[in-house]
Amino acid sequence: MARIAYILLCHKDPDAIIAQAEQLTAAGDCMAIHFDARASAVAYTRIREALKDNPNVTFATKRIKCGWGEWSLVQATLYAVMAAVDAFPRATHFYMVSGDCMPIKSAEYIHRFLEENDKDFVESHDFLVSNWIKTGMVEDRLIYRHYFNERTQSRLFYSSYNLQKRFGLTREIPADVQVMIGSQWWLLRRRTIEMILDFLQQRPDVTRFFSTTWIPDETFFQTLVRHLIPKNEIENRTPTFLMFSDYGMPVTFYNDHYDMLLAQDYLFARKISPEAHELKDRLGQMYASEDGTFHISNEGRNLYGFLTGRGRVGRRHTQRFWEASNSLGAERDVYLVVCKKWHVAKRLVDQIVSETDIPCVEYLFNEEDTTLPDLGGIETSLAKRSRHRRAVVRMLFDSFESDKLIFCVDPSSLDIIQDFCSVQARTHVLEIECEYSDDYLIGHARRVGLAGDSSPRETVARLVPALRNSLVHESELIREAEFDGYLRIRESNLRAENEAAIAEFLGVSQDKAQAVMRLDYLFAD
Repeated sequence: MARIAYILLCHKDPDAIIAQAEQLTAAGDCMAIHFDARASAVAYTRIREALKDNPNVTFATKRIKCGWGEWSLVQATLYAVMAAVDAFPRATHFYMVSGDCMPIKSAEYIHRFLEENDKDFVESHDFLVSNWIKTGMVEDRLIYRHYFNERTQSRLFYSSYNLQKRFGLTREIPADVQVMIGSQWWLLRRRTIEMILDFLQQRPDVTRFFSTTWIPDETFFQTLVRHLIPKNEIENRTPTFLMFSDYGMPVTFYNDHYDMLLAQDYLFARKISPEAHELKDRLGQMYASEDGTFHISNEGRNLYGFLTGRGRVGRRHTQRFWEASNSLGAERDVYLVVCKKWHVAKRLVDQIVSETDIPCVEYLFNEEDTTLPDLGGIETSLAKRSRHRRAVVRMLFDSFESDKLIFCVDPSSLDIIQDFCSVQARTHVLEIECEYSDDYLIGHARRVGLAGDSSPRETVARLVPALRNSLVHESELIREAEFDGYLRIRESNLRAENEAAIAEFLGVSQDKAQAVMRLDYLFAD
């Protein structure tokens, strides 16, 4: 049976540490704690006294002062790991956590999961080839020696670094070790941990190398596991759910995130707010419960991106250089059908095709699988079409041998509408304003990944007002842009009003507009 030894690195809030240790060991698991030597001795004594009678808790044999980006974080982890190996011979797995981590699955679920998946869980990507590091140093983290803390000793850190660069004082990476990088929150099997400790006894050169790299907690265990364990026994992901903001800061979870966290395909979550006492209590109780069933929807990251993105909607201020050079021609007409309900827009353009000789394509720049003629390869992917929008439309004019072209646009793509309203061509914009029931919006949330099929309906329902406001906002932005030739049809309008707008949009007779709008189910969901 699986039994976890949690490796806890912490530096503050002794009461929270005591509660965390008691919660995580209540189901038979155990814990080794390293409490930062920078923290107060009084706080450390309080933790030890409170947990001294708990046989499932031990402490690192040595406390050291830890600093971000330093080897000290790895060394502290090793001290706690060695204490856990000695104190808990029946522990089958070792899970690296912090004081901000909490379980988002029950112990029963986690134990069964580990028994069914005989693997090590550690995120590990090729250090030099992958795109894991977004900004800053890459190779220089390794080939130069970093003796000082970049945050607390910034002047010394960069002086040492620049001197080494100036005089070419580089060093070799151990020849038989491929450096990997990934999240420091891992879960490893006992034999993997024992192999790492044995390896370090045999290879002090590897320890010396990593001890002067920068941010080694992102590379040390990630590299050694890959070096020692067959690839098919490694799950290349962290078992801990965490997200980062656009500013590189961890996203913090609060009391109202309980349902969302339980729905993620992870075992723990980081970073739980220190003030989220209710959330911590509920997660602790859930961990000790016998509930082994969880409905995984995994919408957390999409949901976060949607909700934060609503606060920073921006526009592109200048044309891309390859688009600015592409003229469509003043004698040509571009017709944009703008609608959030794609099935409604597609029904309308199907009617236009059947009643007029104007060529139509559907969501040209929004949908990957839009049916298109052969354009020499540029039509094969959405990315290619989006990079060269005007060129694609010019080629469609030529392919259809027409000076008129209709295509559909999602209202969120305001930049596409602006782009084609600024070309040397006659551009006509028709917005289709639909009504949105709560059921439709809930379905929309699931379709776009803001919720999963198994997300509780009441949880998803809380998104409905935000989604409705978001759709209204998209429509407002289009109207505020005051495009020439802008027209609108509405689901709530009388048919005659919509027919008049269609006649003006397409430049056709009233009879032809009536034929286009004759579908009784145009707006049906």
